[in-house]
Amino acid sequence: MRKQPSVGALLISLSLAGLLVGCGGSSSTSTPPPPPVSNVQTIAVDGGPVPGQIYPDGAFTSVTVCEPGTTTCQTVNGILVDTGSVGLRVLASAIPGLSLPKLTSGSDTFYDCVSFIDGSFLWGPVAEADVKMAGEVASASPVHLIEDPTGFAVPTGCSNGGVDEDSQAALGANGILGVGPEPLDCGLACDPSIGGTPPPVYFGCLSTGSCLTAFVPIGQQVVNPIVLFPADNNGVILKMQALSSPAATATGSMIFGIGTQSNNQLGSATVFTLDNFDNFTTKFNSQTLTSSFIDSGSNGFFFDDSAIPQCPVSSIAPGFFCPASTANLSAQNLGTNSAQNTVNFSLGNAVDMFQSNPGDTAFPTLGGPGFTGSFDWGLPFFYGRNVFVAIDGQTVPSGKPAAPWWAY
Repeated sequence: MRKQPSVGALLISLSLAGLLVGCGGSSSTSTPPPPPVSNVQTIAVDGGPVPGQIYPDGAFTSVTVCEPGTTTCQTVNGILVDTGSVGLRVLASAIPGLSLPKLTSGSDTFYDCVSFIDGSFLWGPVAEADVKMAGEVASASPVHLIEDPTGFAVPTGCSNGGVDEDSQAALGANGILGVGPEPLDCGLACDPSIGGTPPPVYFGCLSTGSCLTAFVPIGQQVVNPIVLFPADNNGVILKMQALSSPAATATGSMIFGIGTQSNNQLGSATVFTLDNFDNFTTKFNSQTLTSSFIDSGSNGFFFDDSAIPQCPVSSIAPGFFCPASTANLSAQNLGTNSAQNTVNFSLGNAVDMFQSNPGDTAFPTLGGPGFTGSFDWGLPFFYGRNVFVAIDGQTVPSGKPAAPWWAY
């Protein structure tokens, strides 16, 4: 359930200036600017779209996907909002009425592979679509169509023995909206200008099923759709209701832009700048965890602590913590700009929470064991907070550090 991309050098600092369409032009002092568009998209923790299945602590929204330059569109619900990845990835089966143009090079069709640190992966072609949310439009946006290939197997360079989640039941969602702090899902590491050997992110595949890792020009890589908005394109705010105990549902808002409209001002939020891998440092329990991150696509607090009992593998909550009683904990976050803040949080017994609240979907004290050197601040961190994500290379409010950064 943890949808954080696998650790690696895929987060490359890069400005998309010059690639964005519709952002330029001159203005006249006699003509007032157009009124701001609606920049607020509803999100909800509601268990997800799979019948009979509850996705705990998953924040979902809807996205309208259109054939480029047309009014032929479909609105897809059950899209997981993920600050830990980049780009719109939607199940091809969720948009059966659309014919989106695939991106190609010669006779090769470009396929995208994204691997996650829980061992799962997603595969499918890259296509072009107009992406609409609230009043915002990302025109001609490269998106990832999630689907198993027809007539050939997923290349081992992508699957690598992992778990295929190219279906609604396996993914627990109809897609993932990656609104993390980068503009592209690979950037210069996958661009042909660097030469050498491309990483196993993009593949060029023939209709016969012959697939090789491929370089893909920046303009054809899966993109964070926010950076293609004509305005409100420098980041996003996730604003979730406060919770102190499990709840049937939880509601919130995804507000596009930072400092671009009256409803997305930074205010007194503390800015935490990030390292070259989009991480900051969390100090917890005498550990200095330099590969820490804030990730709405993770459904709990995930960190290393051998003193906290894990839930039995045979239980209804494998992979989570099961302390004998609620543990009240604290940790300190530090940005590369030396900004710091202490976070107090609680950790409950996942088996008890799931058994005592069988119909609930929102759990503010859910957590589990993580990976050495990192603290994954998942969705429970977002309850009761406004969390800002500033995208690398985009213009931020005056007086603030250059992106990328998180703030809360």
